[in-house]
Amino acid sequence: MPHVSLRVTEKEKTWMESYAKLLGITLSDAIKGAFFEKLEDEYDLRTIEEYEKEKGDMKYYTHDEIKKMLGL
Repeated sequence: MPHVSLRVTEKEKTWMESYAKLLGITLSDAIKGAFFEKLEDEYDLRTIEEYEKEKGDMKYYTHDEIKKMLGL
């Protein structure tokens, strides 16, 4: 399996290890999880941006406006 390394300060390492311990997972799994979660968030944001560009002007409604429209 390929190996990836990164340089961090002692303080950063301590924070990372504490985070992994809190989750009950290895440091490697914590780092991979955080990376892929961030990647997924970025993908979702770009997908939304592309959708909004294609749709042009969009009208947004508050919960109260929707309730009124539906007669609730």
